[in-house]
Amino acid sequence: MARYTGPSCRLCRRENTELFLKGERCYTDKCAIKRRNYPPGQHGQGRSKTSDYGVQLREKQKVRRIYGILENQFRGYFERADRLKGVTGENLLFLLERRLDNIVYRLGFASSRIEARQLVRHGHFTLNGRKVTIPSIQVKTGDIVELREKSRKVASISESLEAVVRRGIPQWLELDKGAFKGSVKTLPVREDITMPIQEQLIVELYSK
Repeated sequence: MARYTGPSCRLCRRENTELFLKGERCYTDKCAIKRRNYPPGQHGQGRSKTSDYGVQLREKQKVRRIYGILENQFRGYFERADRLKGVTGENLLFLLERRLDNIVYRLGFASSRIEARQLVRHGHFTLNGRKVTIPSIQVKTGDIVELREKSRKVASISESLEAVVRRGIPQWLELDKGAFKGSVKTLPVREDITMPIQEQLIVELYSK
């Protein structure tokens, strides 16, 4: 399965917004958006006109890159969201938010979603007491995500937990830092997703 392995900061510059792909670096003056706030490439600083399609495409790419989802996966999430009751765009965001790797990141066990995905794949977490290695598992209300005993001395995890105050934890999640576990109090609502996302543009793109 193909996955982007190039410079993460290049993606932020391409989407002209902070995607928080490199953890703590994104909060410092080393952030690429703060240093070079224009698209990458030879013509990055040139003027360019963007069509309606281009705007919709960039919004889809931005959300896909925020959550680290491949194109076919993302389309699958959209089709599933379209079958659910409610607003399709919001349903899409809720499905992405409920991914296990996103929960691990949101609870502060990892400094980025990329790191959270790797931690889950390497078996560092349990879900309701059972070891899990699938980042895309959908959590539900009442689920408990816990760091395994043998993983509690991993330096990067401890550092991320100490820095979680800067990022904050969504109201729909609850972290017990001392016990190295978190729980899903309720399902997310649109107000819990604070990233600058216009999900309606994605719906318009896929509805063509």
